[in-house]
Amino acid sequence: MGILEVKGVNKRFGGLQALGNVNLSVAENTVHAIIGPNGAGKSTLLNVLVGKLIPDSGSVMFDGQSVLGRKPHEINQMGISRVFQTPEIFSDLTVFENVMIPCFAKRDGAFRMHALESVFHEKDIKAQAEAMLADVNMLEKSHMVASSLSRGDKRRLEMAMCLVQDPKLLLLDEPTAGMARADTENTIALLKEIRTKRGITMAIIEHDMNVVFSLAERITVLAQGTPLVEDTPENIKGHPKVREAYLGEAQV
Repeated sequence: MGILEVKGVNKRFGGLQALGNVNLSVAENTVHAIIGPNGAGKSTLLNVLVGKLIPDSGSVMFDGQSVLGRKPHEINQMGISRVFQTPEIFSDLTVFENVMIPCFAKRDGAFRMHALESVFHEKDIKAQAEAMLADVNMLEKSHMVASSLSRGDKRRLEMAMCLVQDPKLLLLDEPTAGMARADTENTIALLKEIRTKRGITMAIIEHDMNVVFSLAERITVLAQGTPLVEDTPENIKGHPKVREAYLGEAQV
């Protein structure tokens, strides 16, 4: 049994079957990619996993507990963190301040905006933020305002904000979307480094096959809301149904 178990999940939007009998098992300490074209149901599935959507039927278990019916912040407290397509950061705060906020939330279970000023003077939180920024090679940019960062550095900052909460599962929604090739390669390298240092479980939704095959140990391919095949990257590359439906003859 995996740390994340999705069984028989269905979700309709009116006459559209967004997810049809989805079964997915993500093993602990692995990287599992979910791929497919637009409309395949990837984002719908991700929104079910983080509590933004409740499926019509089926179950979603994380570390032995159901995530269904829980609010997003409750799921976060269970140990699931999400990296969004567009980096979710506090643009008007510095890099250092951005990372201090989830440190405070982890300790107190919530973040109160009126407590913002006091948070920035707490020595233990400062030490945690500094250590996390060093881990993601952002310490030298800690004084910079987040809005001034490149797309790649904003993604790196967002991952620091997730990782400082010590999640058991990191969900990444197209983590290299909109990046230049150099930033994409840097992000791949960072994710590999995080896996080596932390052994964290990751589930990745991604269109860039270079990213998928560079990171994933298992791949699930969705077709119109239904899993088409799940296998290792080596077998996925040559699978006739996958090549016909999604990969064509492109080199990966």
